[in-house]
Amino acid sequence: MKVVILDTGCANLASVNYAVKRLGYQAEVSRDTNTILTADKIFLPGVGTASAAMQNLQQRNLIPLIKSLTQPVLGICLGMQLLGMLSEEGNNAQDISEIPLLGLIDSKVSKLETHGLPVPHSGWDQVKPLAGQSLFKGIDDDAYFYFVHSYAMPISKYTLAETEYGHRFSSAIGMDNFFGVQFHPERSGAAGARLIKNFLEM
Repeated sequence: MKVVILDTGCANLASVNYAVKRLGYQAEVSRDTNTILTADKIFLPGVGTASAAMQNLQQRNLIPLIKSLTQPVLGICLGMQLLGMLSEEGNNAQDISEIPLLGLIDSKVSKLETHGLPVPHSGWDQVKPLAGQSLFKGIDDDAYFYFVHSYAMPISKYTLAETEYGHRFSSAIGMDNFFGVQFHPERSGAAGARLIKNFLEM
């Protein structure tokens, strides 16, 4: 099986690659069109701001390519948010304009409503999957995963799992061949490893 991690220029490429290799699979970090199009499974990692990430994708000519993919794609952390329509996360505190995203899933990315809890939401938290989700096969319904984020997607018809941190938000989403997780499975121990394995075995 050919596994590709999209070279988005972000910092967690190596940790995602290592997590895949620990499961016995070989992954290739690439931005090459043919390599990506012939992959069986694709990871879309992301850390940092939505504006910087979209700029990186644009500079690498990856935006139309990602939109054309028909094989399973898993967005991780910011990579999940990039699947949405618009993000409130601008270039700086004074920038209140919304950032256009990939537009693959009809959902907006907004600043977390934490009702007084610290932002960013950082550390281990519970993820509650909806019944029958193949991404969470063999994972306890009350399993904990590792989060670091200040923005999130709301609960919607695309929600596969939810987490509560002052307010409920989508901690996993999916539509057709595109999936996303707000947490970092590559940093989430046995539960995270199982989720990556489930994705690779879809």
